[in-house]
Amino acid sequence: MIVHATMSAISRRNVPLVLAALVLLASCTTAPVKTTAPVNTSTNVKTPTTVPEKKVEPSQDVSALSMLIARQERIYRVAAPLMVKNAPLCRSFARPLLGFTAKNLYSYPAELAPAAESALKLDDRLRVMQVLDGSGAMRAGIRPGDILQSIQEQVLPLGAQAESEAARLLAPLIKNATDISIVVLRRDQPVRLTITLTAACAFSMEIGHAPQVSAYADGRRIMITRGMLDFLSADEELAVILAREMAHNVLQHTAAQQMTATVASMIDALLPLQPDAAALASRGGLRPMSAKADQEADRLAMYLLARAGYDPAAAERTMAKLAQSYPASLSNTYTALHPWTSERRQSMQTTLSEIRQKQTSKNPLLP
Repeated sequence: MIVHATMSAISRRNVPLVLAALVLLASCTTAPVKTTAPVNTSTNVKTPTTVPEKKVEPSQDVSALSMLIARQERIYRVAAPLMVKNAPLCRSFARPLLGFTAKNLYSYPAELAPAAESALKLDDRLRVMQVLDGSGAMRAGIRPGDILQSIQEQVLPLGAQAESEAARLLAPLIKNATDISIVVLRRDQPVRLTITLTAACAFSMEIGHAPQVSAYADGRRIMITRGMLDFLSADEELAVILAREMAHNVLQHTAAQQMTATVASMIDALLPLQPDAAALASRGGLRPMSAKADQEADRLAMYLLARAGYDPAAAERTMAKLAQSYPASLSNTYTALHPWTSERRQSMQTTLSEIRQKQTSKNPLLP
């Protein structure tokens, strides 16, 4: 869970922990665990009665968990500067954040809970997993592996609902604060730290467990599919897509096109580790973004990229690469929802020239 003051998080489906403002990605994205105790659902996989029952090796679960965590960490790392450096451009979506992600055994899909327990040594306590670069948490000395005990003298909850309960507990504590007192367990010893809250863009970032190369934004969440993550080999390319989806949320394009519920349904459908086949095959009623909205998102995204230290010129390169490999004629792809046109290319080039001039003259990077 990423902890930001509003509790939009990254680690769980709709109830991220406000501890980290990264909202980054959720977790990036796991469906909520409905069991109250770890249940290994993958050790006995049923097959037709004519075929001997096949057992899945525990190492396969550990491998799946490791891959999920690696994808989450990549999103956190790439999104961090976009979130922290762009609070002024995120308008009403900016929130104060502590700047770390925290998870427990129940933060992962039920089928991966045994692997999380054995490989990560997770239990019912919330444990710091990642620390957001440039955040108050990093400056205060929060470390991965720290076990959260209390924030502002409030003992943090344990168990299957720890993240959602912590979010409700912490929201009023962080709302009007500038510094937060936190106690963590480190090597079995309590450590008290004071974290200065950092303003950041508060969008929850999720991983969609689907092979299609796409991404979605429903106004408060951003989802990057597994297929998109694998296709975008360079972090700079991933930053482009994250920035564009952030821009669509900031500009409230999904609401303007009356697509909020439809996009939210798609995100919900792709959260489970094994999404329903229908969700993978269907476009779910999604319509392509309007040309005007895409150009507006391109422009804001390029400023978000530049302010975060990424090359805004990567926006045109990344969109052209996507369009070449996955043209709009292919259903369920990013280009199908965001058609790549000569008008968009020209608009990006104009925006790039504008940004370069401001960088050269050292003027504020404001669109």
